[in-house]
Amino acid sequence: MSDVPWLLLMIVVPAIGAAVVAALPPAREALARQLTLAVSVLVLLLAVGATASFDPAGARFQHVSSVDWIPEFGVSFALGVDGIALAMLLLTGLLVPVVIGASWRDTAPANASMRAFWAWLLLLESTLVGVFAATDVFLFYVFFEAMLVPMYFLIGSFGGPARRYAAVKFFLYSLLGGLVMLAAVIGLFVVSESELGRGTFAFDALRQLDIDPGVQKLLFAGFALAFAIKSPLVPFHTWLPDAGAEAPIAGSVLLVGVLDKVGTYGFLRYCLPLFPDASRDLAPWVLTLAVAGVLYAALLAVGQTDLKRLVSYTSIAHFGFIALGIFAATTEAATGAVVYMVNHGIATGLLFLVVGMVISRTGSRRVADARGLAETAPVLAGVFLVAGLASLALPGTGSFVGEFLVLLGAFPERPVFTVVATVGIVLAALYVLLLVQRTLHGPPPDDAAPTGGGATAVAVRARVRDLTRLETAVVAPLVALVVVLGVYPQPLIDLVTPAVEATLADLGGGTR
Repeated sequence: MSDVPWLLLMIVVPAIGAAVVAALPPAREALARQLTLAVSVLVLLLAVGATASFDPAGARFQHVSSVDWIPEFGVSFALGVDGIALAMLLLTGLLVPVVIGASWRDTAPANASMRAFWAWLLLLESTLVGVFAATDVFLFYVFFEAMLVPMYFLIGSFGGPARRYAAVKFFLYSLLGGLVMLAAVIGLFVVSESELGRGTFAFDALRQLDIDPGVQKLLFAGFALAFAIKSPLVPFHTWLPDAGAEAPIAGSVLLVGVLDKVGTYGFLRYCLPLFPDASRDLAPWVLTLAVAGVLYAALLAVGQTDLKRLVSYTSIAHFGFIALGIFAATTEAATGAVVYMVNHGIATGLLFLVVGMVISRTGSRRVADARGLAETAPVLAGVFLVAGLASLALPGTGSFVGEFLVLLGAFPERPVFTVVATVGIVLAALYVLLLVQRTLHGPPPDDAAPTGGGATAVAVRARVRDLTRLETAVVAPLVALVVVLGVYPQPLIDLVTPAVEATLADLGGGTR
């Protein structure tokens, strides 16, 4: 099995699937949907196969392959994964078929087709796999920018009323960060040429360079800006509430569940190993942004009246904890950050799915218009509660394990930042419990008052139903993982810890 090109297949299969789905005639919408699900399940099986043949105690990067792409500039189509990247691939492989199931009965807006929707989803999956699997910095940059295109069209063509504004804002923010990172990538090439005699973008060669500390800070800033926008860290976050609120539910889940993780993954994969001196010197600045994001986003989440914007703000707060774990630079904290990344994708993905089901029943995104749903849809309310408790990192859920490891590892090295960040835990309990109370309990909206969707509360309650079999099948795997990873997280920890230790060894950290 070690000879199977797992990573290449995970990139090529969904890309080909996207082309086939897009080429189907308009009358074959059902076939397009079925083919999309089949391709996504195959990618998940490939991710599982890659994991089964991965040895955490073996070489740092495994399933390695490399083909010269632009040899004149030292660019290779080089792939390989460590435990961190593999965890992200598993998360991607899991969430894509889940969102396809959640969108199974969706219809396209005017001037759009569901065939295009399915094709963009598969193309997004292909580019996300490429981002996590690339071991050539230039190839990483190509996938980093390429993944913007399918997400732009998913938001702009299939999103809410303000979808075009949200799509353009998302694209411009990300493109700006990417262009600055491109300058830093070129700078890395120039430095490698001066030190090695021949320029290269190979990660293993670049991390051996002895870069001047001043130059490191400039290059670090180029990469860090792109990753801070993508994460997103405050004050580079303003695109996410708009994009998360206006994207279709499938887009929202993948946006906060996987695509945003590219930023925190980039900090771990590139900033820490390639620019160790700059990472240590500039860590307080990143930690300040991280902790500010925890508090600021949590406070804004408390006051939100739009369900999707509320969940988007909670994600910004969670990413602050992840950045705290990364730049605390201890094994426990960084391992906790990766565990948090995986569990955040599962928990927030589940929360967005449930919010989408609530919106489809009430016809409104307003929190107040969903009051009293626990009485008419108890199973939906129960899943909503589980998703909310996982989002606030209740003990027994997977998010708690990551958050606990982050705080445990960060406190000895960064006590002030850690103590301030713990205030965010209290605020998380506040915004989640208020959300559950305001959304599921209490009296229904005034029967005479129109909801945000234009219907009366009587009409809303008349069409409210509990989870269907399809919806139950969609949320069940995520609910199960929330509990399983909360009770027994050791396999995930064992997978990522060696990669974290190797990363911190490049940094000169990881003393705990």
